[in-house]
Amino acid sequence: MPFYESVLIARQDISAGQVDTLADDMEKIITDNGGNVARREYWGLRSLAYRMKKNRKGHYVMFNLDAPSDAIQEMERNLRLHEDVLRYITVRVEELRSEPSPMVQGKGDRDRADRRGRDGEEGESSQAAAEDAPAEKAAPSAAPAEEQPEVAKEETATAEEESKE
Repeated sequence: MPFYESVLIARQDISAGQVDTLADDMEKIITDNGGNVARREYWGLRSLAYRMKKNRKGHYVMFNLDAPSDAIQEMERNLRLHEDVLRYITVRVEELRSEPSPMVQGKGDRDRADRRGRDGEEGESSQAAAEDAPAEKAAPSAAPAEEQPEVAKEETATAEEESKE
């Protein structure tokens, strides 16, 4: 049987429990028509790129499916008829992923990266670099500061000469 990935977006004003019920219904349609749901991921309530049917957010659910095309067509027919579904897309893939999708993986990685920068070895090394940086900046900026008054003196001298003429 071919493999598919399907993502649906449900309205923002329904609860997570209702979204779970909707996903269970779609899973039942697939299994009743001879397919198998390898994975189901709830990505949460996320902002949409643009407004759809007066909604700015939506509940995202992703399915990894191993099903015949008839089962996919029946699921899509039900998604079209369901009033809580804003959009859906089903794509045929060569093989199903064994690891979680990047949407699920990304949440934990960002949190850990933020914490690493605040405390730990990287935080100490960034403090040492910050202490060295002002010393380096002070030396080059001292030379132009001395030159600036001379330039100003020359400009005022030429301005005085022009005004005398």
